Amino acid sequence: MSVQELAEISRFYGANPDYVIAGGGNTSFKDKDNLYIKASGTSLARAEPGDFVKMDRAALAKIWKKTYPSDPDARESAVLADMKAARVPGEEKKRPSVETLLHDILPFSFVVHTHPSLVNGLTCSQNGEEAAKELFKDDFIWIPSINPGYVLSKAVKDAMDKYRAEKGKAPGIIFLQNHGVFAGSDSVDGVKAVYKRIMETIGGRIKRQPRNCRPGPRFHFNHTLMKELISLAEKLNGSGPWFVRFLRNPEIKKFTASRGSFAPLSSAFTPDHIVYAGSDPFFADSPAGLEEALKAYMQKTGVFPKTIALKGIGVFGLASSDKAAKNAVELFNDAAKVAIYSESFGGPRFMPEDQIRFINNWEVERYRSSISR
Repeated sequence: MSVQELAEISRFYGANPDYVIAGGGNTSFKDKDNLYIKASGTSLARAEPGDFVKMDRAALAKIWKKTYPSDPDARESAVLADMKAARVPGEEKKRPSVETLLHDILPFSFVVHTHPSLVNGLTCSQNGEEAAKELFKDDFIWIPSINPGYVLSKAVKDAMDKYRAEKGKAPGIIFLQNHGVFAGSDSVDGVKAVYKRIMETIGGRIKRQPRNCRPGPRFHFNHTLMKELISLAEKLNGSGPWFVRFLRNPEIKKFTASRGSFAPLSSAFTPDHIVYAGSDPFFADSPAGLEEALKAYMQKTGVFPKTIALKGIGVFGLASSDKAAKNAVELFNDAAKVAIYSESFGGPRFMPEDQIRFINNWEVERYRSSISR
């Protein structure tokens, strides 16, 4: 019954774009012996009981007693292998979430991790931690920006152990800078209550709301430039097939008014923005000379951009599937909302460059990106 409840609360948040976009977020339920966590690459919005990986908690606990390589790639590969080995028999075809260890150490039956743009307006801002202390007192822990995977789980474990030693209880809220939020409770209603508090508390401090910033089901179309961009993608990055989506709304219009106004969206806020929309949004002052500008971009970054912003026109998402192109503009639109919300907390703060490079080269995120196509 509890795994059914897990599926239901996963759909409750996963189907709401205010909390989850594309394949982001994860959820879990645990009892004394087993942890059930969303399989990597599955969608919270369509979650069913069979979409969760059943893990042996005793085997997961042993991971903390091991010493792993200092090299990030070797470490994460070794930890992933040990997490896969902790799957109970019959679960071998499912890949456990990279945040499995983090879910397992939280002492709550239900844990829901999401990336609401409202919350990330706080976590991706200059004064986010200070504002969180004012808003939530000492009822949370704040994890500074850090690479996901084992090091994130270890950082949360250390912070949680310190919190419990000082407060005599576990924190029900964990804010991850440049990432999102974890909420835990022993019931699904308890989780919903925690999230209600989070959203209402942060929402009460927002000075400016995004204006008509939700894209429609088909977005807006600009057929002439779409065809031109597909031709350029075929010429510069292979024959395709290529798919393109176009996004324009009042906030996107303002952000693309000039190179200066585009600055708050010129890098990545969270790992999800990197995976689905790219870490280096492309901006051009005019469609004229676009080919040369794209060549220069590719020479600098080594990749063709997932999003292309054109001054005074809007933003295009390009990908090898319509789903991936749609995800690109949806995550770009989410970044616009994060930037607007961050104005209430000192302005935007991007991910550090070394962490952006880690995400771009991490096998886990390449896997997530590949199955989003």
